[in-house]
Amino acid sequence: MTKIEIEIELPEAMAKAAHEAGLLTPQALEKLLVDALKRQQAADRLLSIADRVTAAGIEPLSIDEITAEVKAARIERRKRAGGC
Repeated sequence: MTKIEIEIELPEAMAKAAHEAGLLTPQALEKLLVDALKRQQAADRLLSIADRVTAAGIEPLSIDEITAEVKAARIERRKRAGGC
């Protein structure tokens, strides 16, 4: 493990809310960083294929097609999680 010590300046209200929500503990900060890194890596992967998609001449999806794909992905995720 690497120990990192930093000082962060936050508005008083934000610092209070983060503290009350338990977000300033080492465990919570680690989870926030892991989640942020995962989102950043996903965005990077998506952007890295954008040029290939354009070069392949793949037509963009319509908003209706995107909505249908999102709904289908959410249904699949719920099924895997054991939900309805």
